[in-house]
Amino acid sequence: MSDLRTFTPREIVSELDRYIVGQREAKRAVAIALRNRWRRQQVPEELREEIAPKNIIMIGPTGVGKTEIARRLAKLAQAPFIKVEASKFTEVGYVGRDVESIIRDLTELAVAMVSQEEQKTVAAKAEELAEERILDALLPTPVAGPEGRVEHDRSETREKLRKLLRLGELDEREIDAELADDGGGPSLSIMTPQGVEEMGVQFKDLLGSMMPKRTKRRRMKIRDARAVFANDEALGLVDQDKVRELAVARVEQSGIVFVDEIDKVATGNSSSHGPDVSREGVQRDLLPIVEGSTVQTKQGPVRTDHILFIAAGAFHFSKPSDLIPEMQGRFPIRVELASLTKEDLERILTEPTNSLVRQYTALLATEGVSLDFREDGVRAVADIAAAVNARSADIGARRLHTVMEKLLEELSFDAPDMAATSLTIDEDLVRKRLGDLVEDQDLSQYIL
Repeated sequence: MSDLRTFTPREIVSELDRYIVGQREAKRAVAIALRNRWRRQQVPEELREEIAPKNIIMIGPTGVGKTEIARRLAKLAQAPFIKVEASKFTEVGYVGRDVESIIRDLTELAVAMVSQEEQKTVAAKAEELAEERILDALLPTPVAGPEGRVEHDRSETREKLRKLLRLGELDEREIDAELADDGGGPSLSIMTPQGVEEMGVQFKDLLGSMMPKRTKRRRMKIRDARAVFANDEALGLVDQDKVRELAVARVEQSGIVFVDEIDKVATGNSSSHGPDVSREGVQRDLLPIVEGSTVQTKQGPVRTDHILFIAAGAFHFSKPSDLIPEMQGRFPIRVELASLTKEDLERILTEPTNSLVRQYTALLATEGVSLDFREDGVRAVADIAAAVNARSADIGARRLHTVMEKLLEELSFDAPDMAATSLTIDEDLVRKRLGDLVEDQDLSQYIL
């Protein structure tokens, strides 16, 4: 886990501001939640276990930044992060994935994350071993031959090849590379009910570990073989037991689960049968992992007591109080995200580090086409996006993607034939290309 002492809540908000426009209340809530994780690690151990994370419900329409806030928070904290949709789960006894698969998937993400970090620590050694494998392929060991002078000459040749290899002068030469063969082994497809799924996965892993390792020979350039060999050697140098242990600890202490569409499983008090029963069942299945329980995974048992859960929903036809009381109690912090105004959309186009204007400018620059977005052009794009949102479904900042795609569709198609071309995106151009579509309400819903 990253050193959270360097991130005060104010600094966390400032970092989130680089990618997300507005929504200050939500940013402050997640910043406090993240800082509290570091604070918890500083208290005496006997008290540490008693401090539970303050889970958050974000309330707001689609496209206003709920998911992005949670995703950026996880990236900032170097924490395992998974997004799930509550509506995709069904209660026990119905066909569908069980909720414990959330924690199993989160753990596998953590294993991949930790494994990459550990591979970086052995990268230098892996490069050395990869180099030796390439030299072995270039200068195979003779089957038989006289000792002495021959061996000296061979050693001298090997060192000459090593120098050429390090200078990159052998990159285009091809060698036969001996690689692990992941395909062609025993295939095990197991359809298992809840509680047996993990047993099926573990049995498959056990069966795989008992089989002899398969290899295959592949002809490739040395430049490509170097990367493949280095990755292969790094995997072999990493202590997988350590990876497993660190991954489980990271999930337990810093994992973040983003539960989207939580409003889709809210029930209200109007009905006690049919779909409402199923929705309540999903909530009751989610409740144990939110409250804190132990989930069996292929990496070992994982406790969910200190995983941070962030739920989100539009709540157009329901409200947080329509969740079962136990679920409400596990999400004590509630923040409302505002719908995006035309001014917000204009800022989103240009201010974030990964703004759409920067993205499209960079993409078309690869074809030698230079885009110059003028202020009035950006304002016109935001105006059109806001107008379409107001007249049809409000999908927030996502509307900017569809508007920009439509605006630049013709240019994107012709770009390979327009090298060294410069195009100014001003209000006149935007209105000319998109104005007619916005005037026709039915057409704007269909196209934008």
